[in-house]
Amino acid sequence: MPAHRNYKWAVVGMLWFVCFFNYADRQAIFSVFPRLKGEFGFDAVQLGLIGSAFAWVYAAGAPFAGFIADRVSRKILILGGCVFWSGVTMFTGACGQLWQFVGVRALEGFGETFYFPATMSLLSDYHDRSTRSRAMSFHQSSVYAGTIGGSWLGAWFAETMGWRVGFYFFGGAGILLAFVLWRFLREPARGEAEAAPAEPNVAPMSVREALGGIFFRKPTAVLLMLAFLGANLVATVFLAWTPTFLTEKFQFRLTTAGLSGSVFIHLASALSVPIGGWLADRLSRRLAGGRILVQAIGLLVGAGFVAVVGLTTDVRTLLVAMTIFGLCKGLYDANIFAALYDVVEPRARATAAGIMNTVGWGGGALGPIAVGLATKYGRHARDIDNMSEAIAFGGAVYIVSAALLLVAVFVFARRDVPLAPAS
Repeated sequence: MPAHRNYKWAVVGMLWFVCFFNYADRQAIFSVFPRLKGEFGFDAVQLGLIGSAFAWVYAAGAPFAGFIADRVSRKILILGGCVFWSGVTMFTGACGQLWQFVGVRALEGFGETFYFPATMSLLSDYHDRSTRSRAMSFHQSSVYAGTIGGSWLGAWFAETMGWRVGFYFFGGAGILLAFVLWRFLREPARGEAEAAPAEPNVAPMSVREALGGIFFRKPTAVLLMLAFLGANLVATVFLAWTPTFLTEKFQFRLTTAGLSGSVFIHLASALSVPIGGWLADRLSRRLAGGRILVQAIGLLVGAGFVAVVGLTTDVRTLLVAMTIFGLCKGLYDANIFAALYDVVEPRARATAAGIMNTVGWGGGALGPIAVGLATKYGRHARDIDNMSEAIAFGGAVYIVSAALLLVAVFVFARRDVPLAPAS
């Protein structure tokens, strides 16, 4: 029996807070890169390694996480994972050597890799295709709030109480939240929101069936994953390097860099992501691949502003470009999983999300280390000029990703994606 319509939105609200700490915990480290550079003497390549360690493990564990989430309670994975990664966040405050920072970031990636496959699958069982983009886009807004909170509070703690305190704060708050939500979050039946829900006793799809359904019968799913790789590579570069970029190129204070490096991009994304979800839900009723088209538009328009962020030397131009880039990013992000779930059946959705995270974060993990290498060994004499050029190159990556999405819309979507029902 479908859940009460109010409760299905309450679920989105509860998971919003879990996702907030998911991103705040992973983002706080980047806002203190300048402190780690000064205290421990880490160079750009070593900082890039710290930034990439999370994404490598996150990506490697994602298929396993998706496979598990299609078979066990997603509530346990979501809230148990929150306790685990929050504990690791607290341990980050005790680190003092490069291998320790790399190690805790890797453990953080392992803990968080279960979150999105389990959460997106669970939300899809509360929201059918008529509200799925809106529900997931509202949930997505917590990504931006967590990124802003992690960046700003991490930098604020670093300047006022020492960089370690922020990790103790975020970790402790996440553990408390998980225990509170245990009472209120309920596990739905697989496919509960569908017009013809799956029978309760139907076995989960085997790995072979799931992979065959995703990779060999649905080219749209493959193109969505490849586009996510490119879009996420650009996103991880901005997450990892923007505070350092603003501090060294524009002489922002650490707290200002931590706030500005996130708020202009991610607050803009938080404002546009519900628009992207609403537009996608409406367009998907009229056009097969309507959600994907919204994503492609976001990447195409955003590409130029990514390049401007990297190349400009004017602060006002920088902030305007970051804001418009953020608005475009929100249109893409609103439909990452909703578009994928249009072509994947409920029994394999967590597996599909896990594979998508592997592709996206596996490629995305190359971003921070690639920018670190380009900064240290680039063609310019000054490191910051090399970093600027590397960041600007993200615009070209966005264009390639948009092209993949347009191929999905105009070549494969009519076959792979049914129209959403009218509400």
